[in-house]
Amino acid sequence: MLSEKVLAMTKQKSIIREIFEYGMERAKVVGPENVFDFSIGNPSVPAPESVDQAIYGIMKEQNPVERHGYAPNAGIPSVRETIANSLNRKYEMDYTANNIFMTNGAAASLGILFKVLTNGAEDQIITFAPYFPEYQAYAISAGVHLEVIPADVTSFQINFEVLEEKLTSNTKAVLINSPNNPSGAVYSKETIQRLAALLEEKQKEYGHPIYIVSDEPYREIVYDGFEVSYVPHYYDNTLVCYSYSKSLSLPGERIGYIAFSNRIADADVMLGALVQSARLLSYVCVPSMFQKVVARCVDDTADLSVYAENKKLFYQALVDMGYECVEPGGAFYLFPKALEEDANAFCERAKKYDLLLVPSDSFGCPGHVRISYCVEPERIKRALPLFKELIDEYKGEK
Repeated sequence: MLSEKVLAMTKQKSIIREIFEYGMERAKVVGPENVFDFSIGNPSVPAPESVDQAIYGIMKEQNPVERHGYAPNAGIPSVRETIANSLNRKYEMDYTANNIFMTNGAAASLGILFKVLTNGAEDQIITFAPYFPEYQAYAISAGVHLEVIPADVTSFQINFEVLEEKLTSNTKAVLINSPNNPSGAVYSKETIQRLAALLEEKQKEYGHPIYIVSDEPYREIVYDGFEVSYVPHYYDNTLVCYSYSKSLSLPGERIGYIAFSNRIADADVMLGALVQSARLLSYVCVPSMFQKVVARCVDDTADLSVYAENKKLFYQALVDMGYECVEPGGAFYLFPKALEEDANAFCERAKKYDLLLVPSDSFGCPGHVRISYCVEPERIKRALPLFKELIDEYKGEK
């Protein structure tokens, strides 16, 4: 008999996947150019030329056994040292190779940390709505409770009043995501400082560490007027989960890392614990080739300027039409209020205009929709009149 837990998960619909598949079928009827699919958060810009150059260089310089062989469990030491040195330059840290653990992207990093930071079903990890739905899967895998703090929909900063109520002696970590998927919100410096001060107080009260897990796949996608704070500057017990999926446009290569400082609790055993947690989850050796590639491109990014262009175009146009939306400070998502209380019903009505949007229920924040704008700017320009028709339809009913 198959696992009851796994079988139960098969009954949970992936709304994003359903919308994507609907769009593919709809495109056969009206043509792909007439379907405006804003459901998928897949980078729309190519990897920088330096990635191809790195691949060609490795292929030319290294023999097949060397370039494709197993890597050490924590990652190739020279790669980890290169990443550590890059972070030290950018953020004035004091990382060494032993502070960097290579992973199969940020998702793997989170699964590993859910496992390593908790001890059983009584433990909890806290996160904040709106949040990436896969966080629930990581909690199920680790056998722990994910406590979700309701959103402050006026700003999408942390709802500290509720957070203070939900912190308990069973809280082992607080998971943050800034820039945020799905809202695009960037936590202010003041928010990070307040969170750090609260957790410092609670650590002393409970007599054990409370870690901040900072999920940062969108760190490099940040807009004018916003700044992404480097959390370890404010809180020693921080583990940073980074991915090259967005910064280098390499989502299919599954490459990232976990970084922690020597000031973190359990620093002397942290790297070994991460290795064993990855082992429990069957993550054995991050692909050697792309470890070497990201080392050669460590300070590069794809041309991320198109996302800033798209945000400026899309956000202001929707607000001018009358949509309510908190301005995103980063990532490539808008998270406006639906034009009716039921976001699913709103998204169904939007399909009449071939606008494919994601209702917010699975993000833990009902009444909104996620709009992914990692698309060609021209596609947004062509979609805007349809958004106007949609809101005019609602206005005509009042």
